[in-house]
Amino acid sequence: MKTALLEQLGSLTVRDVADPVAGPYGALCKNLYGATCSGTDLHLIEGRVSWAIDAAPTILGHESIGQVIEIGQKVRNYKVGDLVTRVGAPPAADGSYDATWGGFAELGVATDHWAMAEDGVDESEWAGATVNQVLPAGSDPKACTMMTTWRETFSFISRMKVQAGEKVLILGSGGVALSYVRHAANLGVRRIDVVGNRARREVFMEAGTSHFFGYTDDAVAWLVSGGCPEGFEVVIDAVGSQATIDLALQNVVAGGRLGVYGIEEMGKTQIDEDKARGPFTVHDGYDEAEYHNEVVALMQAGKLDADMFLDLDNIYPLEKINDAFDAVRNRTCIKAVVQLSAD
Repeated sequence: MKTALLEQLGSLTVRDVADPVAGPYGALCKNLYGATCSGTDLHLIEGRVSWAIDAAPTILGHESIGQVIEIGQKVRNYKVGDLVTRVGAPPAADGSYDATWGGFAELGVATDHWAMAEDGVDESEWAGATVNQVLPAGSDPKACTMMTTWRETFSFISRMKVQAGEKVLILGSGGVALSYVRHAANLGVRRIDVVGNRARREVFMEAGTSHFFGYTDDAVAWLVSGGCPEGFEVVIDAVGSQATIDLALQNVVAGGRLGVYGIEEMGKTQIDEDKARGPFTVHDGYDEAEYHNEVVALMQAGKLDADMFLDLDNIYPLEKINDAFDAVRNRTCIKAVVQLSAD
């Protein structure tokens, strides 16, 4: 099968590797489409975080949708033809390459974690596989490449206990920040302000943003002293730089909640409580699988629209995956879609 491997910093290499073996609890899947992640994927490709290149060569990709083509003898919860989220190829049996989620590959394996739990298999062997969830029949696999981002962010904002009537500030203008805007709007919050790249203002306003400010604006002074002097009950940093964390601290109300989701300067930032208005709660956790059904329902109801996030008019073949990431780098799209297998 063909895969996109991170072998050296800067780009991915598409080459053939052995087809994966699913095992008794595994479902072999033909991977259909995957989406680029402007956060994690690009940070890994460009060497801004160490955990992929340290394991290189490694197969990247964590937003892929696969279709089951074969099931192991102990599989009870998948059937041939099912669409499954977050399918990835495993590491090479001979250790010649690793898998950092492994989604950018023609084939992958979904694990029947439900059956493993029922059969008493130790949780350490299947806990990470809960991201493999079945999608409703007839789902559009291209649109469903958004499921990873939507599930993670919905879990994150739900755990922050965002309530209708609150004011929310979101820092960032990528697919993650846009997801938080849609979730906040669907939850009925009173006000959603965003600080991000001004080129993205139109789509963010369409998504439900109340006020949008560019990074180059004097956003700190405006938000604190002018537009919302009382501050925000919830501030979510989808960037994760020291500058955005400091901006978040200055705008969260005493007793409010701060969520840091972004990884722009992972390991190099600190939360200086002295920069805040008063005591606040920090939140940084999520469980991608826990709200799968709720996110599917929102998607089916039209409350999460993939067209707002994905450039579905320009689908890249796996061989052109570096062009897809160039489109993201150049901000010609928020997220690009890669076709992983031929029709």
